[in-house]
Amino acid sequence: VTKEAMSAIAKKAITLRTGARGLRAILEEVMLDLMYEIPSKNNVKECIINENVITGKGLPILIYDEEDSQEAQLA
Repeated sequence: VTKEAMSAIAKKAITLRTGARGLRAILEEVMLDLMYEIPSKNNVKECIINENVITGKGLPILIYDEEDSQEAQLA
């Protein structure tokens, strides 16, 4: 999670007038689909959540492990 994303989460929580639980709810909303998709992909090395993801203007950036991707292609 980038610093910009953390700021966007805090701003959203302030706007919604929520506390710490609100921060958690915002993150869960953004990451819900990812929590189900990423475990089924063996070659995801990293998932980057930036400000655009929090504001609904973009998707998470998935970084793939090249070695695993090549092995998956050969299989």
